[in-house]
Amino acid sequence: MSRVPGWLGRIGAGLTEMGERLDERRAEAEREHDEDGAQPPEEAVLPDHVTVVAARPDPAQAVPWGMRVAAEAGWRLLILAGTVWVLMRVISAVQLVVLAFVGALLITALLQPTVERLRRIGFPRGLATALTAILGFVVMGLIGWFVTWQVMENIDNLSSQVQDGIDELRKWLLHSPFHVTDKQINQIAKNLREAIGSNTDAITSVGLEGVTVVVEALTGILLTIFSTLFLLYDGRRIWEWTLKLVPAAARPGVAGAGPRAWRTLTAYVRGTVLVALIDAIFIGLGIYFLDVPMAVPLAVFIFLFAFIPLVGAVVSGALAVVVALVTQGVFTAVMTLAVVLAVQQIEGHILQPFILGRAVRVHPLAVVLSVAAGGMIAGIGGAVVAVPLVAVTNTVVGYLRSYSRESALRYSPKPHGATAVDSAPADADAQAAAPSDARPVRTGPQPSEPTA
Repeated sequence: MSRVPGWLGRIGAGLTEMGERLDERRAEAEREHDEDGAQPPEEAVLPDHVTVVAARPDPAQAVPWGMRVAAEAGWRLLILAGTVWVLMRVISAVQLVVLAFVGALLITALLQPTVERLRRIGFPRGLATALTAILGFVVMGLIGWFVTWQVMENIDNLSSQVQDGIDELRKWLLHSPFHVTDKQINQIAKNLREAIGSNTDAITSVGLEGVTVVVEALTGILLTIFSTLFLLYDGRRIWEWTLKLVPAAARPGVAGAGPRAWRTLTAYVRGTVLVALIDAIFIGLGIYFLDVPMAVPLAVFIFLFAFIPLVGAVVSGALAVVVALVTQGVFTAVMTLAVVLAVQQIEGHILQPFILGRAVRVHPLAVVLSVAAGGMIAGIGGAVVAVPLVAVTNTVVGYLRSYSRESALRYSPKPHGATAVDSAPADADAQAAAPSDARPVRTGPQPSEPTA
């Protein structure tokens, strides 16, 4: 047993010596590699059939940042476009119902203040609604009857005046500096007669389709009447029921945006009615003093067409100028055009900004595009409701943006301790940047006035 420690010592000394030799050889090999520029020993000892493959980057990181942002926005826009397309298809399928309900909203916005005044006097809600609705629909019916009666009464006289005006226009063209010959005028008249004769079948089919149009018009009128009655009588409860369809998290914001949208719609309808009435009165007086026939029906047409912004004024003004041209001659037509342009300039630069105000101001480009889109989608009805829809949407989006900013400032985490003192000026700046019309958040559906 005494020999065992000596034997173990000799083995340990031998292992130590062997390790030192290996360290010396490794150091010599590294010095030779540094001097000769050879490959490192780790790669030199790899077998020939082994291939070193570099690590590939993450594919998401390999795509440029701009392309990733464009892709993220692209698929969201595709989903939004698909949703809008489906919504438009649904609206087109029930176009009559949608237009009738929107028309009822516009009429309700016009008549609802009268209901409120009657209720403040002491009338019950049902009686106030019935009186207002009856009075409103009777007035609109009388306007339609008056226009029809005036047209039927003056149609014979207008036909003879139109024929005389055409003869006068023909004589003027023959002696005008345009060098129009009698043969060219006869050729134009012949072409018109041939066009009418070749399209007789189409005109007949349009006349047959007129029955369907009348039925649809009557249906739309009845739907509008019933919808207006219920909106006037029960608008608040309809609005509160609509709020229940909104998610609870978004309900306070929508509850605050609803009354503001309704005030915008009411201001737009009442302002448009007032502006249209002023246009009709002044243009009607102008063409009456110029001895243009059917001045009163033309004034009523101007009033009705004024509900289609920009386009309606152009169409009604052109109609008045054409009637003046074919009945009274070129000078009267020019004077009628001057009257129409003067009144419309006063309307666009003075009346609309003063009466409608900033709450319902829409950029002219937005007006033109919205009227064109509404006309392409739903005809005249779409052109009428396009601008108030844009005005209401603008009000709602602006309020929701302010509401979200106010909520973010209100519920942001407050600093504690020493940091609270340092961040006080920042909080003051944030409060100063908050919307000036900020109000306490509503906790439930409590609109300030009956809305639909």
